[in-house]
Amino acid sequence: VQLQASGGGLVQAGGSLRLSCAASGRTFSSYAMGWFRQAPGKEREFVSVITASGGSTDYADSVKGRFTIFRVNAKRTVYLQMNSLKPEDTAVYYCASDPSWATIRRGAADYWGQGTQVTVSS
Repeated sequence: VQLQASGGGLVQAGGSLRLSCAASGRTFSSYAMGWFRQAPGKEREFVSVITASGGSTDYADSVKGRFTIFRVNAKRTVYLQMNSLKPEDTAVYYCASDPSWATIRRGAADYWGQGTQVTVSS
């Protein structure tokens, strides 16, 4: 499985961005998908996860109510819609894939994308 993240950029506080993560391989619909982020000087942190079917999602407390994860299995793509962005959301965002939703929720995954930079100016 190869993952290609895109959609990052520079946005003002209060603005929105939508990240995309396109996956290769025919098993996409069998894998849970997640987003993580890493800010300069900080450890990587969990952001959001979605089950293989898309029926369940979970979010870090810091992004609840502002970010939405969803997936289109026919396009082998998972998205992260980010609204009401704050400067503290600035980080490199990574998508990840794993057969287990719970593994992603704990902060691990079998497959990782290359990351896309999100910068939120104040």
